[in-house]
Amino acid sequence: MWDTIWESGQAHDVRPVGLGVYAVTGRIEKGYRLMGAELESEYDPIEAGLARPRVKSADFVGKETYLAARERDPAAVLCTLEMSDHTSAAGIARYPTGGNEPILTVDGERIIDSKGRVSRVTTAGAAPSLGTYLLMAYLPPEHAVEDTELRVMYMNELFPVRVARVGSRPLFDPDDERMKS
Repeated sequence: MWDTIWESGQAHDVRPVGLGVYAVTGRIEKGYRLMGAELESEYDPIEAGLARPRVKSADFVGKETYLAARERDPAAVLCTLEMSDHTSAAGIARYPTGGNEPILTVDGERIIDSKGRVSRVTTAGAAPSLGTYLLMAYLPPEHAVEDTELRVMYMNELFPVRVARVGSRPLFDPDDERMKS
């Protein structure tokens, strides 16, 4: 569906712009996190892929907590998932909206990290530059492996997804070459 919409828009030089691009399309293709979706108090900056190689020497609020988080293995990692098939049992194309849909194993088992948090979709949306539909979710390290097949529950049905990217490297323009042209 998204391929058809994208192609028909190109014939008229229609491009994604505005809030929809910032809020989902452009953001999810580039792997950008959003406060209240991927960035919330439930996950630390390390799990969100925001660790930095150096920490300033000056004291700041949360410095001890941040340094402690850097010392331990993360309980979950932010990943970008690609939806493989959108067709429901009734033959209707379905597109999760990023409303906390659970991510499950291929066997339909809930995925829970070592802190007891259930893996769920934080953001979902079309990726027209890539010709696919993407979701973002936190996964425990054993599931956060590229090409791992999983399922997303949406409207009480399971749809196939695969881990397309682990961490902060974006799927679209990963080296920011378009930004520099």
